[in-house]
Formats: sequence, C-alpha cells, structure tokens
Amino acid sequence: MITKEHTLFFKELAQNNQKEWFHNNKKRYEEKVRGPFLALLDRLLQELISWDGRIPHDAKKALFRLNRDIRFSQDKTPYHTILKAGFSPNGKKSMLPGYYLGIDASMVHVGGGLFTVRPPELNQLRTYIAKNPTALKSIENNDTFTQNFGKIKGEKAKRLDKNLIPIAEKTNLIYNKQFYAMVEFPLEPFYDSEKLIDEILLHFKAIQPLNNYLGKAFGSS
Repeated sequence: MITKEHTLFFKELAQNNQKEWFHNNKKRYEEKVRGPFLALLDRLLQELISWDGRIPHDAKKALFRLNRDIRFSQDKTPYHTILKAGFSPNGKKSMLPGYYLGIDASMVHVGGGLFTVRPPELNQLRTYIAKNPTALKSIENNDTFTQNFGKIKGEKAKRLDKNLIPIAEKTNLIYNKQFYAMVEFPLEPFYDSEKLIDEILLHFKAIQPLNNYLGKAFGSS
C-alpha cells in the first residue's frame, strides 16, 4: 500500500527536481514509490476489468511516465511530482472514456470521462447528446455523482452549430469540449490502508454511468 515514503519522496523531489538527485534516489523511488503504486493499480484493475474487459490488464501500461516532456515548456524541471495512471479501453491514451488516478505528495486525485476530445469525435459526441440530452443531465444530477464530484467539468466552446443551439435549453453540456469528473482528497488518512482501494473504487463507480454514456456515442459501450 501507499506509505508516508510516497509523500516524503515527492516533497524532496519538488525541492530537488534534477536528474542527478533522481539518479541518486532511483532505487528508493522504485521500491518505495513506483512499486507500491503499481501494486495499487493491480488491485484496482481486478475490479475495473470486471466492468470492462477491454481495459489492458497490465498495470505498467496504465502508468504515465514520471519524466516530463519539456520540449515546448518554459519549465525545464525533468520530473513530474505526481504519479499518474489512466484506465481506458485500448489503453491510457485511448480516445474512449476511462478512469484517472494521480497521487502526489499530499493528495489523491480521482477522476474519469473524456479529457481530450478531437474535433471529429466531438462532433460525433454532440450528435449523440442532441439525441439523448435527458440521459446525460440525469447522470450529472444523480445523487451519487453529485456527492462525489459535483458537476461534469470541461472547457466550453463559445459558439455552437445553429442546429444544436436548441439542445442547450435541455442541457448546456452540449457546449462542452471536455466531459470529465475530478475530485481530490488527502492521502495521509490512507497510509498503509486497504481503505484507499475502496475509496478510489467508490469514486470510479460514480463515474461509470458517465463513461458508459460517452462510450455509447462512439458505439463502444
């Protein structure tokens, strides 16, 4: 399970975000941080695969790289200060909806849905929403979803095709360019605790209806 070592490592990495420091602490990272995080992903996958067998079964394939892509960034620090994972049909970089987990020095970040939607998929999704607006609004207004996440999040477009504007009266989510849920909660109460798995899955379960709805827009649910 995730321990206080996870917190200590990322706090120190934030203060020493350099390749030399990381190289000197790589064994510590592998044993105390990455290893327990992968073990957590393995446990989560046991449940997620029962929901959708298309999700890759290998925890390592769900894990995002710790190395930052600094090619086009003014921030040249080489490492993220959070471990992140994505669970989607066809892999973490799939265009299909999925589940997200990130754990930094102090917080657990849990979410899901669609974070990146290309224009062709967005048009397809909006067409589906136009035919099924009430179902999407019902998902967002469901007590379980609201208690765990509040509202469906995402950047909104300033303009919309004229034929879709009447749908906005039923749900303004038709303006969204992203459709996701996200919440964060403190890590400290879950050090060395199996309850962390239950807490993450509780949130994933609350996202499942949204993912099912979004997946149907692409004929994949």
